[in-house]
Order: sequence, then C-alpha cells, then structure tokens
Amino acid sequence: MKKILRLEFEDVKLILRGSEEEARKIGVDMDIAVVDPGGNLLGFYRMDQAKVTSIAIAIDKAFTAAGTRKPTREYKAVGAPNGPAFGINTSNHGRFMIFGGGVPIIVDGECIGAVGCSSGSPEQDEQVAQAGIDALLKK
Repeated sequence: MKKILRLEFEDVKLILRGSEEEARKIGVDMDIAVVDPGGNLLGFYRMDQAKVTSIAIAIDKAFTAAGTRKPTREYKAVGAPNGPAFGINTSNHGRFMIFGGGVPIIVDGECIGAVGCSSGSPEQDEQVAQAGIDALLKK
C-alpha cells in the first residue's frame, strides 16, 4: 500500500501567504488558486486590486498544472498556431491553460496539487505561484 501525501488546510494557507508576499514584493495584486491533484479548488485569494477577469484564469491554470503535472508555460509552444497541439486550450470546456502561471506542487516525485496565479505577466504569475510552493517546501 502506498502512502499518499495530501495538502491540508494549514498548507493551503501557507501557500497563499507565500504567494501573496511575493506579489506584494513585485507590486502586482494577484488572484491565487490552490488545487488538489485532481484540480479541485482547495483555496483561493483575490488581492484587493487583482483583476476580476483573472479569477477563473488562476483557477484554470492551477487545474491544468495539477492535471498535467507540468507548469502551464510548457504548453505555450505546443498550443500555439502551427504547434502540434494547437487548440488544446479549448479542451476540457476551455479550462486548459497555455500561459505561464500554473505550477504543480511536486513532493517526493508525486504531484500533490498545484498553484495558479493571474493578474500579472505570465512570468510574474509563475514567480508568485512558485513563491507559494517554496513557502510550503520550507516548512
């Protein structure tokens, strides 16, 4: 029998705080989502000036990263026009994200969830998501 690691509520709060701190440091209010390995929402935080249009995007970035076990930035080239998976972003009812900002949480080789951020550039979104994961892994 295999032991399965799971994110607990305190872990989710730690991730959200770590991401929020990084977002404040770079000066971009973010929508921040944390999901379990199945892409189910565990926690969400919308900073005061985060874009309302980015709420679903942050959740979908986390969903994509958890489901694929890869950062969403890895899908930009394959999902672009003339890419081998062009149109993949329309799969799963349009929830599949090909923009940076979704990062899986990998512990001991296993994906235990993901973080998705949106409201900044794709690079800023990924930086903030990774900061939340780093806060968890330092625990």
